[in-house]
Amino acid sequence: MTVEGISAIHGEHTKLLHVTRHEVESIVQSEVEGNFLTVDLDTLREAFRELPWVRAAKIQRSWPSGLKVKLEEHTAMAYWGDEALVNVHGEIFRAPMDEILPVFRGATDESVAVIIEHYVIFNKILQPIHQRVAEITLSPRHAWLVRLENGTLLKLGREHIETRLKRYVSVYRQSIVNLNQSIPLGYVDLRYPNGFAVHMSEAMPQVPRKTGSGRKS
Repeated sequence: MTVEGISAIHGEHTKLLHVTRHEVESIVQSEVEGNFLTVDLDTLREAFRELPWVRAAKIQRSWPSGLKVKLEEHTAMAYWGDEALVNVHGEIFRAPMDEILPVFRGATDESVAVIIEHYVIFNKILQPIHQRVAEITLSPRHAWLVRLENGTLLKLGREHIETRLKRYVSVYRQSIVNLNQSIPLGYVDLRYPNGFAVHMSEAMPQVPRKTGSGRKS
C-alpha cells in the first residue's frame, strides 16, 4: 500500500514543518495490515498521533490502492517548564525544539490556560514601552512573576496584577528609565500599595529560553 498524498492542515500552510515523509511512510509500512478494503484506519490514525509533532491525523482510502494522509502539526507558542511545549490551542505536548520561545511555568498543567490569557494581556500592557514577556511563573499560591526579554524580573504578587503592571509602564519613562542603566535592573517589586521597589544588579540576568516597607500581596 502506498501513500498517495501528504499535506498539513495548519492555517494557510500546506507544507509539513516537522514531520517528514519518511516518518509517514514508515508508519504506513509498519502499521498497515490487510488490504485496501480491510486496513484499520482508526489504528493507523492513532499511530500517526504518536508522532511528537502531530496534533491530529486524517486518513482516507484513495482508490484504487492508496491512502491519503493529512496531518495537522502542533504550532508551538511557548515552553512549558523545562520538559514540554504549549501549542497555540493551549495544549501541552512534548517534542524536540531548539527555537527561542517564551517560557510558562505553573504549579499544575491546568494553569496553562490562565497563563496564556495573561501572557497576551501583559504584552499588550507593555507594548507602549517596547518590552515583552520572556517568562511567566504562576506559583502554587497564585503569585505572578514576569521576566522581560531584557532580563528584568517583575514581581506582581497575587492581587491587582494588571494594575500593578500598568503602574510599572506609567512610571517607566519618568523614573525607571532614568536610573543608571550601566547597572541593569535585577527586579522591580510592584507588590506595594502605593509604590514599588527597584533592585539593581551588577550583571544582567540570563533570560531563560527552554523554557521597602509596607504590606505586600
